[in-house]
Amino acid sequence: MPDLNIGGQAVIEGVMMRSPDRIATAVRIPNGEILVKAENYKSLSARHKLLNIPIIRGAIAFVEMLIIGIQTLNFSADIAMKELEKEEAVKNGKEYKEKEARSNTLVLIISAVTAVGLGIGIFFYLPLAISSLFHVDKNAVWFNLVAGGIRLTMFVVYVWIISLFGEFRRIFQYHGAEHKAIFAHEVGDELTPERAACHTRFHPRCGTSFILIVALTAILVYAISDTVYALSTGHPPSLATRFGIHFSLLPIVAGGSYELLKLSGKTRDNRVTRLLIKPGLWLQKITTKEPSMDQLEVGITALKASLGLVESNIPSGKAPVS
Repeated sequence: MPDLNIGGQAVIEGVMMRSPDRIATAVRIPNGEILVKAENYKSLSARHKLLNIPIIRGAIAFVEMLIIGIQTLNFSADIAMKELEKEEAVKNGKEYKEKEARSNTLVLIISAVTAVGLGIGIFFYLPLAISSLFHVDKNAVWFNLVAGGIRLTMFVVYVWIISLFGEFRRIFQYHGAEHKAIFAHEVGDELTPERAACHTRFHPRCGTSFILIVALTAILVYAISDTVYALSTGHPPSLATRFGIHFSLLPIVAGGSYELLKLSGKTRDNRVTRLLIKPGLWLQKITTKEPSMDQLEVGITALKASLGLVESNIPSGKAPVS
């Protein structure tokens, strides 16, 4: 199957899809209608050749997807909130008046900073601190193997716990719808819910697989950096120093992981690649669930909108997010 460079993300009652030229989000509202927001978008690395260099483009893509992901989640959350306000107004016998669209730039910045801060604290610093308790600081390889194992365990447990909640299960169903829609497109199948349902919900280029690749790449990169530091100074880095070095190398880890993820998508039929991507596919048994036909319709709509086959039906002045 060719790698057609289509990616996506599940959101609240919907799916976001991103093609090389457009970003589109489709969200189902209580009356059954599918709201679609689509806009042209080209990544920085596509616009500037100097940034389209392996590793660098991966680090840029990582930041871009973080920002786009938060924007999209806020968009779907705003729609959900508006629908709740409508239901509340009807229940109380009042007329619902739609509020004017307002800029959410400050909210998005705060959300992004908070998300990154929590992520760094919980999944980056905490594993280092716990690993220090095992007294393996002097062995760079063992230290980073322990830290990487703790990091992966924390992530898997976290994902498993949230999968037990009903609302997250629906998001995971939309995640499955996103994958099935992309698979249908990649093999040239008809873009309908019925045809998308025939495809698997496990995709090698999923962000879940990316997390696992990041963890494994981090073990290698950080083991090398810790060894170089120890050889240069004559002693292993302290916890604070180790955190600073590892954090400064995070763009390299993210960029390298991105390249590996893209390579796995292009060589997915290779026997070695199939073996290496299996852990990521196994984890998707938690992060994706079988979608309903209605959810597949939303995923297909988002995909078509990202390809320019479906236009936005939300007036620009009414969109919850600019």
